[in-house]
Amino acid sequence: MNKEYIEQKLAEDEATILRQAMEALQTIAPLEYAIEPIYDPYNRGHYCNVTGKVFGKEFVWCVEVKKNLTKTGELQVLFNTDKIQHPFLLATRYIPQEAAERLRNAGIQFIDTVGNAFINQPPLLIFVQGKKPHKEENRVPTTRLFKGVGLKIVYLFLCQPELVERPYRDLAKMANVALGTVKSTMTELIQRGFVFDMRKTGKKLVDKKRLFERWIVAYPDSLKPKLLLGRFRGDGEWWKDISLDPALAQWGGEVAAAKLTGYLKPGTVTLYADKNRLAELVIAKRLKKEPQGNVEIFERFWPLDNGFGDGDTVHPVIIYADLVAIGDQRTMETARLIYEEHIDQYFRQD
Repeated sequence: MNKEYIEQKLAEDEATILRQAMEALQTIAPLEYAIEPIYDPYNRGHYCNVTGKVFGKEFVWCVEVKKNLTKTGELQVLFNTDKIQHPFLLATRYIPQEAAERLRNAGIQFIDTVGNAFINQPPLLIFVQGKKPHKEENRVPTTRLFKGVGLKIVYLFLCQPELVERPYRDLAKMANVALGTVKSTMTELIQRGFVFDMRKTGKKLVDKKRLFERWIVAYPDSLKPKLLLGRFRGDGEWWKDISLDPALAQWGGEVAAAKLTGYLKPGTVTLYADKNRLAELVIAKRLKKEPQGNVEIFERFWPLDNGFGDGDTVHPVIIYADLVAIGDQRTMETARLIYEEHIDQYFRQD
C-alpha cells in the first residue's frame, strides 16, 4: 500500500480513517488488501477501490470514506450504492450500534476504526457491533460555517449559485441576517474552497455537492430548531387539495414531497410561513395549538422570488432536508426520488 499516493488523492484525515479501519478489520480476518484511490465524476466524491484477498479468493470493494457518520450521511450512502461497479464498503471513524443494524439490514457493508464491521463478501462473513470509541475520539468538530444563521446564506447559494456575486447587503436583506453574518460566511466559504474568488472577474460557487451534503447534515440540528414557530393540530387531512397563498406560507416536508412525487402519505404536515402572518395562517386553516401536534410551522428564511420553490411548495433542497431529518424507512425512498429527479442535476456540471 502506497501511503503517500493515497494521501495525495484523499484528504489526509480520510486516508487515515481508511487505513485504521482496514487495520481494525485485519485483526478480525486474515485479509490482504491494496488500495487504489479513484475519483468518481458522477458522484463528485472521493472513493477508493480496495482489492482484497482472503482464503485464496480475490474481490474488489468500492469504498467511500466518511469522517463522521450522521443519519443524513447514512441515507446518502444508501442512495448511492447502486451507481458503482463493485460491491460497496463504507469506512468511517465510528458506527453506533443502531446505525450498524440499519446498515446491515440494508445490505451495506461497513468498517470503522473501532472494530465494528459488517462484511458479506463470501467466503468472508463478519458482523461486529457495539464496540465504542474513547470519548475524545467520538467528538465531531463543527466549523462556524455550519452553525446557525450562516446556513441561511449557504442555502441561497445552493438554490441559486450565481448569488455569490451579489453585494453583501443584498444577501443580508434576502436572508434577513446581519451584514456581518454574510461577511463571515463568505470568508469561510472562500477559505474552505467552496467559493472561488476570481477578483476582477467575480466569484464562483464550486464543489456544490460537498457543500450541499454538509448543509443537509447541519440544517436539522443547527438552524431548523431555531425557526420553529409552533406545533399545531388540524382536522383530519385538512391539507389535501388546499392551495396556499405563497406570500402566507409554503408546504415543506412530507406534504411537499407528496405533492411533488405523489409517492408518500404524509404523517407530519410541515409549513414554512411568514413569521409576521402566523396568526392569520393558524386562523385561516383552523389549527389548534398543541405541543405534540402533527402540524409544524417554521419561519421562512428565503425571499419569495423565482428559484426558491414552486408556488406554494418550498424548494426541493428544503423538502429533501426535511425528509432525511425524519430518517425512517417511510420517507427514505421519497427522498431518493426527489434527489435524483430534482437535485442531482445541480451537481452534474460542478
